[in-house]
Amino acid sequence: MICAQTKTRPQLVYLVFGAETYHQEAVFSIASALAWLRETPDAAIDIQVFSDNPQPYEHLPVRIRPLDAETRQKWSEPHGYHFRIKHVALRSVLEEHETALLIDTDTFFHCSPLKLFERVQPGTLLCNDYYARYGDNKMSLLYRTLSATLLDKGLTDDHMRLLNSGVIGLHRQDAHVLDRSIALIDELFPSAQGAYTLEEFCLSVAAYRTLDVNKCPDLIHHYWSRKHLFRAKVQAWVAKHGDNPTGEAALDDTRRVSPQLPRPPRLQRMFYKLVTLLLPAHLRQFIREILYGCYEHPNEFDQACAAVWWDKALENQQQRIGKPVCRHLLRDWFSRGLVKRILGSRHAKVHQHLLKTASK
Repeated sequence: MICAQTKTRPQLVYLVFGAETYHQEAVFSIASALAWLRETPDAAIDIQVFSDNPQPYEHLPVRIRPLDAETRQKWSEPHGYHFRIKHVALRSVLEEHETALLIDTDTFFHCSPLKLFERVQPGTLLCNDYYARYGDNKMSLLYRTLSATLLDKGLTDDHMRLLNSGVIGLHRQDAHVLDRSIALIDELFPSAQGAYTLEEFCLSVAAYRTLDVNKCPDLIHHYWSRKHLFRAKVQAWVAKHGDNPTGEAALDDTRRVSPQLPRPPRLQRMFYKLVTLLLPAHLRQFIREILYGCYEHPNEFDQACAAVWWDKALENQQQRIGKPVCRHLLRDWFSRGLVKRILGSRHAKVHQHLLKTASK
């Protein structure tokens, strides 16, 4: 039974199932929230995790909400659209609690989560961000497939903001917006031609002209872009602190996982550009990008991104030359004396790493 005090306590909610990567992201995001909550020890929030696997969270002060395959299937019906589950999960929390905030796993906090809940007021929807308006790109899939129907019904217009649902925060009195967004997902899915962002689009429509909208990109970092680099940072933190994610050292280290891309300083990048001018034209950009991963960062979590830079360099090189880079090509390139001198002590490590990922 949930007591009255718990019902009014803010609920931070995660939805996590599938690959281990998503659970690692969630564990780190929760730890970053706990790290910032140390600054407001007298203020309490609850953390709920809807998950198919409770094990990653056994050392965290969270409430696990089991999410088995049968439940996921039910919540994604009638079309098997798994992003529908987000709205159903949040709706279920708001049946028991006054305020709730669902946050994606690929996030971490710049401040106490309480700052986000300050923006969750009756009559207001908190989203991660909004960038464009519906009519800005009339060639988009969601505009081409749905605009005629929605405009005819008066549900939206070209001025509607398109919301990013990496955060969805609502007061219980506004939970009807989720009922409406779920109904819109069910209605529009057959016409949307598989549009990836249908879930947050339907939230945008449901809230339009109904609720005020707040955003919070200043309070959290949502790393939906350059995801591999940030996942490398997060995985390095998990490898170091996964057995004790709430220890002081672990919580302190969440602050060292920064929102900045782990690039070499500008002067170092200029040096890389100059030194690679001595290489054949088809290798210059490739080796420059390799060097990004060879820079020795003082921050261990930035340093953990080295292999991601190397993999990206190989991917970009394949796009430039218009064909897969085979191991024979790699051996040819890395056998050049100048490449060996430029890469120095990292030469062998980079070469061996890329040989494992290159085409045979």
